[in-house]
Amino acid sequence: MRANVTVGADGSASSLDAVVWAARDAEARSLALRVVHVLARPLGLPLDAALPRTVREYVREAADAVVQEAADRARDEAPGIEISTLVLPGEPVGVLSAQSRTAEAVVVGHGGPTPFARPLSGGTALGIVARAACPVVVVRRAEASAGPVVLGVDGSPAGAAAVRFAFDQASVQGARVIALHAWTTWNAPLPPPQDPSEAYACAPGVLASEEERLLAEALAGMRTRYPDVKVERRNIHGPTRQALIEASRDARLMVVGSRGRGGFAGLLLGSVSQAVLQHAHCSVAVVGGTAATDTAVWKSK
Repeated sequence: MRANVTVGADGSASSLDAVVWAARDAEARSLALRVVHVLARPLGLPLDAALPRTVREYVREAADAVVQEAADRARDEAPGIEISTLVLPGEPVGVLSAQSRTAEAVVVGHGGPTPFARPLSGGTALGIVARAACPVVVVRRAEASAGPVVLGVDGSPAGAAAVRFAFDQASVQGARVIALHAWTTWNAPLPPPQDPSEAYACAPGVLASEEERLLAEALAGMRTRYPDVKVERRNIHGPTRQALIEASRDARLMVVGSRGRGGFAGLLLGSVSQAVLQHAHCSVAVVGGTAATDTAVWKSK
């Protein structure tokens, strides 16, 4: 059963921003909040090294203080939500990926190390995004924004799941959606020639119309399912990463699929999703095309 938003807490300012974002999301979607702290071995000691009792107690007390602070911040932000806390040993990627199997979404901060926690740094966030079984939101700032939800549309299976997640978020946040599809002659599959005698794969203008059709098909049914969400379509002839990063400047959230239609088989995370995670000006949600995502995340509708 997926009935919670899970947030990683490490005591840093960045993770507290993630807690605030996660609490708001849990409240808006009538979900519980699960606060998870990943307990590290101090001083880089191996996992099988024996620790003095006083050190163990100190580490545990520090961990308990981290989750308590996070839970208090969440209650201040969303007083009515159900909150649970977990302190688990291990590495953040493995622990939070495991927790993602029973979560509607996993939320982490963009980075911030603390003495007795595995820091949820940018590289760690990438690892969680690549392996999670549900959408992952990497929070850059918790402040409320009046901007839109920017959706990267690419026509891939993961992109289809991202479309639904973006509209769900826009609906509960009272935001509009900018559905952006960027393409070039290098990443757009060429349609077969209409006339076999033509020297080129397609006549001028045909490729642009094909990409416009892809955008329309990707959004099919969303107006009916989310009548409260206004949508602006942008079909851009240009580099995808540049277009998305520029669109993120005034956005409250960017939503992309984990791997686009042109990705190499076997890659857990595509180059576009990696680029926006590192360079976007707003928080970013990366959505995989898993069956769990397709059926569970959209419970508010």
